[in-house]
Order: sequence, then C-alpha cells, then structure tokens
Amino acid sequence: MALGALLGVVSGCDSDDPAADSRSAAVQRVLDRRAAAVLARDTAAYRATGGADPYLLLDLAEVPLDSWAYELTRIDGSGARVSADAELRYRVDGYDKAPVVAARTLTLQRTDGHWRVIGDEPAKKSGQQLWEQGKVTAVKGSHSLVLGVGQQKSVLRSYAELADDAVPAVQDAWGDRWARRIVVLVPKSLDGMGGLLGAPASGYQGIAAVTTGEAGGSASAPADRVVINPEAYGVLGTFGKQVVLTHETAHVATRAVTSAATPLWLSEGYADWTGYRNTGRTPGQAAPELRRAVQEGTAPAALPEDADFGFSSDAAKLARAYESGWLACRMIADQWGEAKLNAFYAAVGGHKQRSGAVDGALQSVLGIGEQDFVARWRDYVRTQLG
Repeated sequence: MALGALLGVVSGCDSDDPAADSRSAAVQRVLDRRAAAVLARDTAAYRATGGADPYLLLDLAEVPLDSWAYELTRIDGSGARVSADAELRYRVDGYDKAPVVAARTLTLQRTDGHWRVIGDEPAKKSGQQLWEQGKVTAVKGSHSLVLGVGQQKSVLRSYAELADDAVPAVQDAWGDRWARRIVVLVPKSLDGMGGLLGAPASGYQGIAAVTTGEAGGSASAPADRVVINPEAYGVLGTFGKQVVLTHETAHVATRAVTSAATPLWLSEGYADWTGYRNTGRTPGQAAPELRRAVQEGTAPAALPEDADFGFSSDAAKLARAYESGWLACRMIADQWGEAKLNAFYAAVGGHKQRSGAVDGALQSVLGIGEQDFVARWRDYVRTQLG
C-alpha cells in the first residue's frame, strides 16, 4: 500500500488566508487527506473532506488499490466556492506499474475556515471511472482482474476464465515482451461503456469490447483496460467471447510497439490473427463478408484505410476491413513465418511517422515492396475465399 507522503498531511488545519497561493495549498491538503482516507478505507476521514461521492469507499471496497493521489492543476473562482481541476492518479495493485491518470473537475466550498469537496466528476471529454457507476465486484484470475458493476459474480468469473486462456494464447503468439496480465472492466450496460470511454454509447453499439491505453507506452505504463460491452459481448457464444478477448489481449501485448505509424489494418489484423490462431477456423468461416465480396466480384483492390474501421460505419464494410487486415497478417505468417510477422509489426511501429512506415518495414523485414505486397495479398484473398 503506497501511502507515501500522503500520511504526512493527514492531520492539520486549513489556512484562513484567502490569498491564491495559500488557497491552493489549503485545497491540496484537503485532497491529500481525501486520498489518504481512500487508501486507508477510512469512511469517517473521507466524509470529513466533503460530501461528494459519499459511497465511493463502498463502491471501491473490492478494488485492490496500491496508490491513490490527487494533483491540483488549476483553481478558478474566488470567495467561498471554487472550481478546481485535478489529476487523479491511482494504481491497481499487481497490475499497474505506473499510475492511471484521470482528469477531474472538483467543486469546493469553504465553511468555517475549512475547504470541503462538494463536487467531483470527470473533466470535460474525460471518461468515468467504473466505481462511479456503482459498487464494483472484483474477480481475480491467474492472469487477470475482472471488475464489474451490476454483474453477477458468476458472469465475471467466466470472463476471468476466458481472460486466463487469452493471456497464454497471446504469449504463445507474441512472446514475453509484455506484462502478461490484463484488467477487464464490465459496466452494467452499453451506456456504462460509453461513460467509461467518455464518448456517446451509440458509437459502440454492436462492438463487443475495446481496449484503452496509450500507443507506444513503455514497460512502466499503467495497464491497459479491456472494456466490455455487456450487451454485445454477452450474446456471443463461448468461442466468440474467447476470440474477442484474445483479440483485445493482443492489443494489450503489442501496445508498447504500436505507434501513430501503425495502420489499423495491421493492428486490428494482428489482433484478429492472434484471436483466430490455432482455433481451426477456415478463412471462409472467419471472413464471411470478404468471401461474399470475392464471390460477387467486388473484392477490395487495396488494404483498408483507417477510416474504414470507424465503429459508426456500415457493418458489412467494417467487417470487410477487419477481415482484410486479418488475411494480410495471416498471409505474412503463412508465407514468411510468425516470427517475421512479429518483426514486421514491431518495425512498422518503430517508424517516427506513418509515411513510408509500411513500405520500409516490408523492405527490411520481408524483402518485398508495398505494391508487390498488396498484389500478393489480393491473390491470397481470392485463393483463400474464392
């Protein structure tokens, strides 16, 4: 439990000086006491810092926290009521090597010489935290932590079992160059998923899961979160659920070498390749929309653009984009070998910019130019799906 310097400010009174510097210091002390109360699971101490989120400690009870701190970044207003921006930094024990950073907007009221937090919500364009949606239920697996709201524990346990199968499957494909643990968040509904992602829920309708995380993150970055859409994921069969979770776990594993230079056909295609690897599914079974296009004579002439992967796009077009990327990665694994596929993925992400990244990696790793590669991919698609 990383209480750190927070313990040094648990006691003491707020300053009566209304000057800006003194006020900022006083507000920071309140936030420090609030953070220490969360870590200590001290309800009385937490409530003494304000009335915002009175049930937070109850909702957080099963979340294994290693650290929790607020860093004040801005105060707006004067007098007895102010608005403040702060960064909430927390780590989940055993999973986050660095703090997750969440932007928060706070409202504080000064009464009888003491500042108290009376409002605490995500900053504009920022997502909620899972515990803001209700009491969190936690299930630990061998390689996973599943956190859910409004879900039966048996359901979360089944997801942990799937995650525990996904991690070694991805390790077998990608290797050991990642943490080999995942955190899965399961909100109560599609709306809850949108709330966690800070985006309209309608944009994720039909999407079973997404992975959050910073591309190109270092080994010390916080763990990515796999966010489940309970409405779309819940209706899948066991096979479909496993493929989806293995796909998302592949994103977690490859995050450190995924960059702005990595096209979505490669990142999504690789994740799908990992998900379907060793499942015995044929190309026709795994790529039905692309097979239909081949049979109708409308097979794509080029690999999909990033825009083709938009969640709000036509469902058939979106499916063809994923299937096209998958077959491109499958072709590399079939014709050059899996080690070359991994090396190619890392080489593309290693470029500083998108322009020339794919062609440069194709030349250096596979010994083929981009035009020749696309032509070979078109032939492969027709051969596999014709």
